[in-house]
Amino acid sequence: MNEKKDFYDSMGFDRGQLMTLTDAAANMMYEHSKKMLGSMIKYKELMMMYTCAMKEIKTKFEVLDTDFKVRFSRNPISSISTRIKSTASITEKMHRLGVPFSVDSIVENVHDVAGIRVICSYIDDIYLLADALLKQEDIKLIARKDYIANPKPNGYRSLHLIVTVPVFFMDEKRDMKVEVQIRTIAMDFWASLEHQLKYKQEIENQQDIVMQLKACADVIAATDERMLGIREQIEQMQDTPTEEDIMLEKLSKFDININ
Repeated sequence: MNEKKDFYDSMGFDRGQLMTLTDAAANMMYEHSKKMLGSMIKYKELMMMYTCAMKEIKTKFEVLDTDFKVRFSRNPISSISTRIKSTASITEKMHRLGVPFSVDSIVENVHDVAGIRVICSYIDDIYLLADALLKQEDIKLIARKDYIANPKPNGYRSLHLIVTVPVFFMDEKRDMKVEVQIRTIAMDFWASLEHQLKYKQEIENQQDIVMQLKACADVIAATDERMLGIREQIEQMQDTPTEEDIMLEKLSKFDININ
């Protein structure tokens, strides 16, 4: 009984109230509270595992960016951001899917608990980075949605990947799912503003706003294509380097800052 009293003290129960309960009711409440606390701990541990998986993927992209910088004097990645889905968002999604809320159910049914967004300068960088990531032997592709080749009706463009990455913890290795979104600076600019406007309430002429946003998305997509074309045109006008030029260029980067 001392163990139970200590447990109730830690949970904030008053001992005087506890004494008024029957043994059966007290035992039931004790076991239920213990089970709830155990579930909360497992949920917290799962979120920690997703956070670690997210860090693993982020590091892989940072390595690729550094490698590209040293080899070609250009960073394909403009920025990287990460996020863990909130408990409220996870609960809402599971309700929408019609599945029970539990640690096992989250792992099985929610593929975007951990998310990483990679922002690039040019469209071809998106596919370059995606291919480089997927070639790594410890990365497994679960799903791929190319909203650049096939934009959403509202104009949204981005490349989405669901991948698993092995994470080594103190006593086990687990393959954890991470959602990867790769898009250009222009695509991200549009998506951020569209997300803000989408949640505004009681908008007049909403259909007109939707059409204007779609038109903006088309303009931004055309600008992305044009900027890529300009870069390729400049690259074509440059003289083809000789073997000696390449060696001297690499030597000049020998002490390059790779942070």
